[in-house]
Amino acid sequence: MRADAQRNRELIATTALDLLARRGPSVSMEEIARAAGLGVGTLYRHFPDRQSLLDSVAATTLRTLLAAGRAEQSSTRPRWQVLVRIVARCTGLPLALISSLPDATRVDPTVAELVAELDALFQGLVEDAQREGSLRADLTGAQVVGLLNVAVCRPGARADDPLTTVLLDGLRARP
Repeated sequence: MRADAQRNRELIATTALDLLARRGPSVSMEEIARAAGLGVGTLYRHFPDRQSLLDSVAATTLRTLLAAGRAEQSSTRPRWQVLVRIVARCTGLPLALISSLPDATRVDPTVAELVAELDALFQGLVEDAQREGSLRADLTGAQVVGLLNVAVCRPGARADDPLTTVLLDGLRARP
């Protein structure tokens, strides 16, 4: 791929990521092209349809989050702190996009694999935090991951918004 074409592709993906994180999955292809300072034709040359752009952004987002999660997981911080730090990281990403992707029969296999890896990472952290005694033990890892998805997989999610803080407060183990 030519250098200018690669720059345009990266610009489209970065712009889409930003707009999707701020405004949710309803952002149009035209809005993305305009915000990137490119024509719609350029966008469609790189991403033949909306789904291919969304799959690309979802995969990039999930890889970024998975790398950050693995780095946090290997830290010596208490597991509760690690979980809260990853939740904070999640709120800055367009995770609402992933939850809005079409039914599983049409989801890109790479995206599905990354979601499964991320769920496993989160469930492991939840179980570690439960063993540590910092997270309630009356919920399964899958239940906690589902609750965290409610908080972070929505447009405009923030680490300090009421839904996220109340949810985390409710998950915290009490002496």
